[in-house]
Amino acid sequence: MKVSVYPRFSEAEVEKFIADSYELNIKAKCLVGDIGQNFQLKGEQGRKYIFKIANPAETFPILEAQNQVLIKLANNDKFESPILLKSKEGLFITPIINEKKESFNTRLMSFIDGIFLAEADNLSPKLLSSIGDILGEIDKQIENIDHPALHRFWYWDLKHVLQIRTLIKHIKSQRDKSLVEYFLLQFENEVVPKFIEMRRGAIHNDANDYNLLVKENGSLGVIDFGDMVNTYIVFELAIALAYLMFNKENPVEDTLEVVAGYHKKFPLQEIEIEVLFYSICARLCLSVTMSAYQRQTQPDNEYISVSEENAWALLWKLLEFNPLKAKSLYSKACGKPIDLSKTESKDSIIEKRKKLIGKSLSISYKEPLKIVRGAMQYLYDGQGDTYLDCVNNVCHVGHCHPHVVQAAQKQVSVLNTNTRYLHDNLIDYADRLTKKFPDPLSVCFFVNSGSEANELALRLAYAHTGQKNMIILDHAYHGNTPSLIDISPYKYNQKGGAGPGAYTVKAELPDVYRGPYKKEDLQAGNKYAEFIEWRIQDLKKEDKSIAGFICESLPGCGGQIVFPQGYLKEVYKKIRAAGGVCIADEVQVGFGRVGSHFWGFELQDVVPDIVTMGKPIGNGHPLAAVVTTREIADSFNNGMEFFNTFGGNPVSCAIGLSVLDVIESEQLQENALKVGSYLISGLENLKSRFELIGDVRGAGLFIGVELVRNRDTLEPATDEAALIIEKMKEKKILISTDGPYNNVLKLKPPIVFSKENADRVIANLEFVLKENFSG
Repeated sequence: MKVSVYPRFSEAEVEKFIADSYELNIKAKCLVGDIGQNFQLKGEQGRKYIFKIANPAETFPILEAQNQVLIKLANNDKFESPILLKSKEGLFITPIINEKKESFNTRLMSFIDGIFLAEADNLSPKLLSSIGDILGEIDKQIENIDHPALHRFWYWDLKHVLQIRTLIKHIKSQRDKSLVEYFLLQFENEVVPKFIEMRRGAIHNDANDYNLLVKENGSLGVIDFGDMVNTYIVFELAIALAYLMFNKENPVEDTLEVVAGYHKKFPLQEIEIEVLFYSICARLCLSVTMSAYQRQTQPDNEYISVSEENAWALLWKLLEFNPLKAKSLYSKACGKPIDLSKTESKDSIIEKRKKLIGKSLSISYKEPLKIVRGAMQYLYDGQGDTYLDCVNNVCHVGHCHPHVVQAAQKQVSVLNTNTRYLHDNLIDYADRLTKKFPDPLSVCFFVNSGSEANELALRLAYAHTGQKNMIILDHAYHGNTPSLIDISPYKYNQKGGAGPGAYTVKAELPDVYRGPYKKEDLQAGNKYAEFIEWRIQDLKKEDKSIAGFICESLPGCGGQIVFPQGYLKEVYKKIRAAGGVCIADEVQVGFGRVGSHFWGFELQDVVPDIVTMGKPIGNGHPLAAVVTTREIADSFNNGMEFFNTFGGNPVSCAIGLSVLDVIESEQLQENALKVGSYLISGLENLKSRFELIGDVRGAGLFIGVELVRNRDTLEPATDEAALIIEKMKEKKILISTDGPYNNVLKLKPPIVFSKENADRVIANLEFVLKENFSG
């Protein structure tokens, strides 16, 4: 509806019009409204009325359709709705003319006394059931009223909700924008395809908590039929639930009586139960988006924002709610219980996995999880539970982030090919990515995984130096290819490993908690760097040179290690002096995770010669990259073509660009710093109270908590760590362990992680520690 002319009549003008047209002596009081004008009228003997002046956009046929419904409902004895009054000419719709000779349609109707549901002190189960019953009664009575005007396009009709995507730009917070986009994406995928099977009919379409009244005798009144449309009937219930859920601790569970009451009066079909949850979320998205948009055109209209704060709070809460659980609860409320456990058993899936998948592929947790959906920092299983994801650093900007999903969908529907053809995405992404690096890092290669990136980094180093000896750190892990296993003690020293490769030179991991030089030693960085010098000298004694040095900027499998200050600066000097190149493995920690910097190596104030990236770069899409100097890239251009079939394809590059968009627009690097610092502080507090915690370390949202049985001997608390991750899983929080002894709790959540999430982790970890280790 395009609103161009707002009615602007004074109370005195209304009083005169009512006297002339209805022969009533009244006093008028202007009320807040949306696009029209509403007046409360008080007449003789205290009788009250509502006088509505319609905006011209609300045409005569629309008012006529609303009147048809009001007349139909006027004779019911279950609830009160406005009764239309005729003018002295016998008309329900009467024009009023302003001083500019502009005409506006008006209606006079009875006033319903009571308090708004929004202002009611207690919404008892009985009252909630009555609300459902009344809405079901209304829809049952008016379902077949098929006035042509009810088939209008109306932006408050949920079947058109996807069109508000053009208005999302008016929402100020980028994080809030993404939340709306996420739920619209779910509506598009989970609800819209079912439209063809869903019942249609006339509905009130705005049973919010300011259009439902509780009368003094406990009965209910329903007002404001101005949003009526012919649409999908289940939207009536979804709209009411959206507002009734406000300020509820358990919004879905606490409003089931509404669903049950509606179903008893006007039974819901199975498909309507299926789409109800995401329809509720869609209405909330519509509400907050329209509030943001209308605030631009009506900045002084307080009515348009009356529900906005509550709607945002509820949307964020519903993000945590497993939609399968919602479906189960709604089905049960309708007397159609479904057992979510009656899906294929986990044991059956595990047996099939053993048969069809290599047994060397491990599964997390004693009781494995079957995860069926993801939403930002949350994972949903098939049993209706929601888990806070504290360990999936791959989905860097959040599971199923809508901007990333839409970028992938858009490009994959247009073209996906290889780099032998020219394409803008490849150049655009390479340009955008290299701008994140200091000079002289300026040349990109794109591959599909962190392993491929590190494999290519070795080839670059070999080509540039003509050597193959590679210095690495103890407990390192760089990938799953044979040459990377050869330089990964985390693998080659484990069961099934064959020891280091012929060109592998291992140096001490600079662990300032467990190693020989502690964090209190201000020279620890230089001292640990001497281990590198010793390895270089050992090679020289054998008349050997080095190709380079590779390490994770913050070793993950080594135990979430943060290097002592100055370590890499000294190491890089020594490596370069010996003719080698310096490779920074950023596969786990890059792209703003460390908070204070975009790259982990920047914490050490160094510039590598080669940087490898993977995991977070594509938010779960198989994408990886290597960035190096022009000099090294030219050395690699030795006549042998480098080609990677899928590396740098248009879809992958579109996704890579979208990830950078989200990190920047949502200020997620800053979020990682703020929330990470907050979480580390909370963990430090736990350390001061529980002897089991030996060390807390990290940067941003890359955090390790090392558990020890004795703070003097540093005996690893491996079994205790395993128990904690299982107990935290019972609390619906997913963490994991790492380190040489598997005694380090690792926390590497998506960097949309919030302070509230951090509080939940701390509170539950404290509970687990008290329950299991306080005696």
